[in-house]
Amino acid sequence: MDTIAGGITSPLGYRAGGVHCGIKKNHQLDLALILSEREGPVAGLFTTNRVAAAPVLLDQAYLRRGLARAVIVNSGNANACTGSEGLLAAETMSLTVARHLDTLPHKIFVGSTGVIGQRLPIERIETAVPKLLQRVRRAGGLEAARAIMTTDLGPKQAAVRSRIGGRTVTIGGMVKGSGMIHPDMATMLAYLSTDASITRQALQQSLKAAAACSFNSISVDGDTSTNDTILCLSNGMAGNRLIEAGSAALRQFQDMLSVLCHALALKVCRDGEGVTKVVKISVAGAANARAARQVADAIATSSLVKTAFFGEDANWGRIMAAIGRAGVRIDPSRISLRFDKVLMVKDGQGLGLPAEQRLTDVFRRKEFAIRVDLGLGTGTSQIWTTDLSLDYVRINASYRS
Repeated sequence: MDTIAGGITSPLGYRAGGVHCGIKKNHQLDLALILSEREGPVAGLFTTNRVAAAPVLLDQAYLRRGLARAVIVNSGNANACTGSEGLLAAETMSLTVARHLDTLPHKIFVGSTGVIGQRLPIERIETAVPKLLQRVRRAGGLEAARAIMTTDLGPKQAAVRSRIGGRTVTIGGMVKGSGMIHPDMATMLAYLSTDASITRQALQQSLKAAAACSFNSISVDGDTSTNDTILCLSNGMAGNRLIEAGSAALRQFQDMLSVLCHALALKVCRDGEGVTKVVKISVAGAANARAARQVADAIATSSLVKTAFFGEDANWGRIMAAIGRAGVRIDPSRISLRFDKVLMVKDGQGLGLPAEQRLTDVFRRKEFAIRVDLGLGTGTSQIWTTDLSLDYVRINASYRS
């Protein structure tokens, strides 16, 4: 498997582009389109937030039909908490593109991201669609990635390529997300494309597994959005033998998709609002996997832990405290903590000033790992988290203005 330059248009048969339609100020790109030459199976995962945005509700309904040709996405307005008017606007986005492509609306998925609670200016989107269709091209993937940004510092895309059944298969993707990042899900918006020939069932199974160890294993601020969506389109243009559930080929495809999603998820962490540190937290020795995940989440979302990361303060006691309030069975006398290669806590007790001095050097790194061993069982989990900085507060204190 090779990681290659590119993104959503790297697989065969995909084009993309972005335009300014008038939602954002200063002529910033705010409307993107991903278009496949052929329709094909589609898989999707959506926010677990019960205040779900109109595009999420529409895409969930479309997903039951199981086919996709294109995705249209706007930024600058979430079209969330907008009632029946918002749902009509989302349907209009889909219908407008469908008319131009002479296809059915349920094959045109939609996405929105931005400020919650404001009316979506759908007439601006309708007016811009002809121009947007003229912009879509093989080289338009980066432009589309820019068009879905909100507080992101830059566009995020990736692609992987491998041989499956004697044919070259490619998966590409783009993601936007900087704040409101936490399982389940933690993407804001992610769009993936593949030229693999694969059944809808196998594609959905692969996406769910890949998201579990990537987009659902990162946290920036402990908040989930009303709009979180992952969609994966496939068009079969690689010409490989159809990949089905339970096959060896599916395991190969699954590995590819997991690598791609992990790369995109880490880009979200590194581009998190105000982020200066990215930290991998691994928990082992828990009674079971669920307990391990609870401990990992407690550490990853602790404001005190995250501010210690930002301040480069090797305050390992805050991590011990987070473990203790995770709500799972522990034995403090069995806990060990390791920061990269520095063992700081053994049998529940700190190893003194020399270890803490080495630990301070670890905290100065932009990326490092924390390994927790609870010493009780075989349960494991891992999550990537970030620091909590002054810039995060500044960005979110003035987001709407």
